[in-house]
Amino acid sequence: MNHTAMDPTAMDHTGRLRRLQASLSGHKLDSLLIAHLPNVHYLCGFTGSAAALMVADRGSILFTDGRYSTQAKEEVHGANVNNVNIVIARKSPLVAAAEWLAAHGRSSTPASLRPVSVGIEPESITAGMRDRLASALKGKARLRSVPPLVERARMVKDAAEILRIRRAVELGASLFRIARRKIRPGVSEVEVAAAMEYEARCAGAEGMSFPTILASGARSAIVHGRASGARIPRRGFVVCDFGVILAGYCSDRTRTVHVGRPSGEARQLYEAVLEAQQAAISAVRPGVTAAEVDGASRRVLRQRKLARYFTHSTGHGLGLEIHEAPRLAAGQAQKLEPGMVITIEPGAYVPGKWGVRIEDVVVVTSSGCEVLTPTDKELVII
Repeated sequence: MNHTAMDPTAMDHTGRLRRLQASLSGHKLDSLLIAHLPNVHYLCGFTGSAAALMVADRGSILFTDGRYSTQAKEEVHGANVNNVNIVIARKSPLVAAAEWLAAHGRSSTPASLRPVSVGIEPESITAGMRDRLASALKGKARLRSVPPLVERARMVKDAAEILRIRRAVELGASLFRIARRKIRPGVSEVEVAAAMEYEARCAGAEGMSFPTILASGARSAIVHGRASGARIPRRGFVVCDFGVILAGYCSDRTRTVHVGRPSGEARQLYEAVLEAQQAAISAVRPGVTAAEVDGASRRVLRQRKLARYFTHSTGHGLGLEIHEAPRLAAGQAQKLEPGMVITIEPGAYVPGKWGVRIEDVVVVTSSGCEVLTPTDKELVII
């Protein structure tokens, strides 16, 4: 029985590995050594905290340590990735992989696993580790830094990934009702965040996508104002930025509420950010560059004379990690493609006074985009 066909959220690890293996020769590689753990997860399903995946044109080997003997078999073989062998090492998985390559030379290794040129992910290993790898290889293979091959593949999500992200987004969005109930003058920011995170765990989340941001009053002008012991004032904005991890995939959402009656100036600030966000969402479609989407939101805030208060990019990709490619910012030439999942989150932050951010997750479709986040964005007054 094909269990993958029965489960719409089942990952196609075998297909991912095959596509990566087929690309090696085009990059003049005999094998690729994967060190970035989310990439290992993406390719073979393994979620442990210590791993290296060696991918060659016909076979792959997962190196991990004794803590994960059972887990590796369950996750890799449970994902029906039958062409991945598992090696339990007594040392760093990366060093173990290099030593395995050095020990299994041309005379005893199948042609598919006789790497002369070994690709490595330069942003995932330290200079010291690269030296250790070169030493372990004993001159029997040459290390080459390669482009982000796996990250490029991860940019475009398949249907199963989009379904997992959709479910994570729905669970994450439901936490906003907890925030609305808990946000009151005198309550500490961390109390509100704790209630949201407790609810997330009770609802099945594996964890939060990032430390919950809950910034009130003048702290709302801090772009990444993590929940603190500060007490919510009697009047002012409260920025709530939160997300969950569900079935390995992240969600991300920001809503800004106002405690007490907002002034006309406060309403204008909120409406300007909302208009900027809607302009960016409207700009999302295949073929448009990441910079063009960023420009759409920035133009609105420039017209409202708020451009100098928008101090970050308009958004980013998300999936197995909360921040993935593409990045929606000035100068980013990456063109959007159907299946890309991105955030749209412009904001305006006036130091010492207040800040507003509004964020949704959208998936690029063949004709535009679909907003995955529930879309109620009217200013909530508490």
